[in-house]
Order: sequence, then structure tokens, then C-alpha cells
Amino acid sequence: MSIANTKPLERRPIHPGEILREDFLPEYELSVTALAEALGVSRQSVNELLRERRAVSPEMALRLGKLFGTSPEFWLNLQRNIDLWDAAKGLKREIAHIHPLQVA
Repeated sequence: MSIANTKPLERRPIHPGEILREDFLPEYELSVTALAEALGVSRQSVNELLRERRAVSPEMALRLGKLFGTSPEFWLNLQRNIDLWDAAKGLKREIAHIHPLQVA
């Protein structure tokens, strides 16, 4: 069972790159280069993620989860929140006329 969220979020959710940049890198004393090497990806990929210009993919979520001892779902949920926020803002006018169906 889930609880309906009746209060809409008024600000854009936090990007996973910001979480990495502000919380994880300082805590683990990692540079962009060290993080890229630990993840087995390019420095450019990590840099784009940290600058919030790249989304967390399922592959990256698995890598981040393994490296930091978190779940891949943690990273994907952060990204999902961003994706839904952006989609809702972009489609606001288009979906405004859609009304929920009633069960017969």
C-alpha cells in the first residue's frame, strides 16, 4: 500500500550529481579522476554527471552502488525524481485536460 503525496514539490529534486559532488566526494576524499578510475569509466562521464549534464544510467547506478555500498535503486530513484519533475513541467499543459477514470 502506498500513501498518496498530496502536496506537490515546488522545487526541482536534487540531481544525483549534486549528491555525489557535495556528499560523497568530500566524505571519501575522492577527486573526479579517482572516482572515474574506481568506477571504471571515463573522467568525462563522471565530470558530466557531477555537473548535472548527464543522467544516472542503470549501469552507472550499479557501479555507484557497488563502490559506495548503497543500492543501485538509491541512485536510480534520485534520477527518476528528476526525470518525472522535468516531464511534468514539460507536459503540464498537455496533460491538464486529462481526467482520472472512475471505476464502474
